[in-house]
Amino acid sequence: MRTPGRRNIENLKWYVILSCLLIGFSVLSYFVQIVIFHRTEDTFFYMLQDIAFVPIQVLLVTFIIARLLSEREKLTRLKKLNMLIGAFYSEVGTHLMKYCSSFCFDLPALAPHLLVTDSWTNRDFAVAMGQIRAVDPKIDSTKGDLAELKGFLAKKRGFLLTLLANPNLLDHERFTNLLWAVFHLMEELSSRNVLEGLPKTDYDHLAGDISRAYTQLLCEWLFYVEHLRRDYPYLFSLAVRMNPMDENASPIVLGVINHSPVKDRK
Repeated sequence: MRTPGRRNIENLKWYVILSCLLIGFSVLSYFVQIVIFHRTEDTFFYMLQDIAFVPIQVLLVTFIIARLLSEREKLTRLKKLNMLIGAFYSEVGTHLMKYCSSFCFDLPALAPHLLVTDSWTNRDFAVAMGQIRAVDPKIDSTKGDLAELKGFLAKKRGFLLTLLANPNLLDHERFTNLLWAVFHLMEELSSRNVLEGLPKTDYDHLAGDISRAYTQLLCEWLFYVEHLRRDYPYLFSLAVRMNPMDENASPIVLGVINHSPVKDRK
């Protein structure tokens, strides 16, 4: 079995051989040109002219073309990542939003900013995100069922670990932070055998963990729904009808739903 060091040496030899072949072919081509046309001065003139253009080629290829290709590749990765975010909310996120809402005693102040409708514009989403970020949800960890939340997150542990292992997360710091917040909440709950009769300081600590995950869940959900509105109107329609912050949410379609692509409205 070849070791990594041996493979590196073999790769280096291959690069050296290829470089020598390319340089040799170039020298041979110039030699043949001189032998056939007997115009040594012209050959060296054009050779120097080509060499003078090399820095411009490097600029074009490295700093412009490569950058454009890199940006396009990044957009492709982000599009795939949005699929992961959709899977997260379908499997964990929307349910977790409902669980966290049961611990929030100022929910009436938060919910109106999250009741997305088909008529929402870019400005509506921006205002809603600003409102959610400005509000520090008041969480009481004794108000809801911590044991049920613990059980739910324990069942989703494998799924969350799979998401954390995805290399595409490197391009999405916001969603990565959300996953870490949810994972930390899961670890805090799973490390306690009993969730009843805890000291008030511990309940306050758990309330802070829930609040951190809850705020990021809400903000990322708004970003995700805005993405659906722009690129996938049919998924946006379902997300609006199944809004976890709407007590009257239902998948039943009422009225006429427009599934045509949505253009950005100011």
